[in-house]
Amino acid sequence: MNLLAIETATEACSVALVHGDDVIARSELAPRRHAELVLPMADALLAEAGISRHALDAIAVGRGPGAFTGVRLGISLAQGMALALDLPVITVSSLAALALEAPWTESDELGQGDEAAVLAVIDARMGEIYAASYRRSGAGELLALDAERVTAAETLQLSAASGWHVVGSGWATYAEPIQARLTGPLRSADGARYPQARHVAVLAAAEFRAGHVLAPELALPVYLRDKVALTLVEQGRA
Repeated sequence: MNLLAIETATEACSVALVHGDDVIARSELAPRRHAELVLPMADALLAEAGISRHALDAIAVGRGPGAFTGVRLGISLAQGMALALDLPVITVSSLAALALEAPWTESDELGQGDEAAVLAVIDARMGEIYAASYRRSGAGELLALDAERVTAAETLQLSAASGWHVVGSGWATYAEPIQARLTGPLRSADGARYPQARHVAVLAAAEFRAGHVLAPELALPVYLRDKVALTLVEQGRA
């Protein structure tokens, strides 16, 4: 399988390539530079693997949620490449990709972990976070515990868990209110983590093998909200 993955929903811009059993990736923390970086990153990965774009079997993309412009860019690039190459598209939750940034130990791989959950949180600005929680099975599969949503950190609702790993920029901004909402001990927290294309690629490869692919025009972004800015009144400037 040759699968190219793109993730541009947050400040991190990344591209990954599944080539046989290998996954190679490029990533850069580069706000507002995603459009100039994605295609050169993709070409570099293809050159490293020694294949052309015509050898690809599918295009995968982080569908959001995240920054509106970043999510739109990723979807547009994936659609354009897929249409040009007559390939299917696989969309992957950017929150699910982020969740795979959480610690993963040998005991987890053996199914002997304490079943701590992972909370993926992206700063949504305007006093809110994009959030979803997951658990990893003994086989390494990512299992969703709730729906993706946009919410204030102070009103975040979580299911019961024996412990929590928290990852994402939402923690960097709202650590105190998020910790107050956890339903078990905090095992680890990292606010400097972002969704990465290498995890989009891993999740998309499983979907591809299961036959869960889309025509390019059906690959849609997930924003979770339509509002992109506070009004002057809400900003206290009116």
